[in-house]
Amino acid sequence: MRRVYLDNGATSYPKAPGVGEAMCHFITDVGCNIGRGGYQVAYDAAALVLETREQLNTLLHGPGSRNVIFTAGATASLNLLLKGLLRPGDRVLTTTMEHNAVLRPLTQLQKTGVEVVFLPCGADGALDLEECQARLSQGAAALVMSHASNVCGTIQPIGAVGTLCRRYGVPFLVDGAQTVGMVPVDMADMHIDALAFPGHKGLLGPQGIGGLILTGALARRIEPLLAGGTGSVSQSLEMPDFLPDKLEAGTLNLPGIYGLHAALSYLEREGATLRVHARKVGLHLWARLKELEYDGFRVTGTDDLSRRTGVVSVDFLKGDNGEMAFRLEQEYGIATRCGLHCAPTAHQTIGTYPQGTVRFSTGPFTTFEDMDYVQDAVWRLLTER
Repeated sequence: MRRVYLDNGATSYPKAPGVGEAMCHFITDVGCNIGRGGYQVAYDAAALVLETREQLNTLLHGPGSRNVIFTAGATASLNLLLKGLLRPGDRVLTTTMEHNAVLRPLTQLQKTGVEVVFLPCGADGALDLEECQARLSQGAAALVMSHASNVCGTIQPIGAVGTLCRRYGVPFLVDGAQTVGMVPVDMADMHIDALAFPGHKGLLGPQGIGGLILTGALARRIEPLLAGGTGSVSQSLEMPDFLPDKLEAGTLNLPGIYGLHAALSYLEREGATLRVHARKVGLHLWARLKELEYDGFRVTGTDDLSRRTGVVSVDFLKGDNGEMAFRLEQEYGIATRCGLHCAPTAHQTIGTYPQGTVRFSTGPFTTFEDMDYVQDAVWRLLTER
């Protein structure tokens, strides 16, 4: 049976060429730690880690390679950021379109006395900028939000929000899980103070590695979530006060970093072409599914094509979405994700709660032929009922 992988919103597949080989090389030929060994192999590994920081900082226009913190992924980065920054009595702004990687840490922090204020979004998932400005003018310890929805693919006006945050002196924290690698992100131009990202989605790297890039000013305000060995200032029982050591306790995921380095090197060569293709194929899928939209079936998210990622979620209004997703895979080999996508308030916002949606999410290796095949499969499911 034909296989069409359309769950890139969860993790990219296939990975960039060379990722597996780079990870295998570390495990079989390198194998050491960094910052803990005074020998050449350890020095060489440390140089590759530094080069990976530099690649990420260049790609995302960050404040410097030392400000790139490696974590287990975007969720770990957001927890480190939110729990290290916010204190009882603080007021934090977020939106109704967030993933649980933001919502669950904030819910935990609410129990400690942090006030969480939700900024409204429309039925297309787009943020209400006027309301955002009104809330920012009242002051906040931070505003945290996603660059794009993992549910419906709507891209938020991050640049405009960043400008407002800068105007009112509010730190701007961005969840880049759905955009980094495939949608341009410029931390300096967008006035982003902290950017959390995974390595395994748009960056085409392995699972288990991701990062956080943040300004030095914000880093000075963060209490480390983890404490432990860093290979530096070992005589002190306190965590170092400089980056990246302050926020990188313990052993780094070096196989993951080697894999991410290979993915970033591939993106340096092919990224522009891949991004153009990923955008075109995502919009092609959106257009094909919109052709089927009628009573009983709808495509969610914005119709403004300049503000869409390759995530296209649909609601089978006259059928069970779980059954439709199951049949797409069993009968047509099309892999999707069905349900609430770890974002219940987003589904409430766009009117798909509690049933959720069937999410198709394209990637840079998805083909136009696959999208036409998907349209035909969906049409068959719709017309036989």
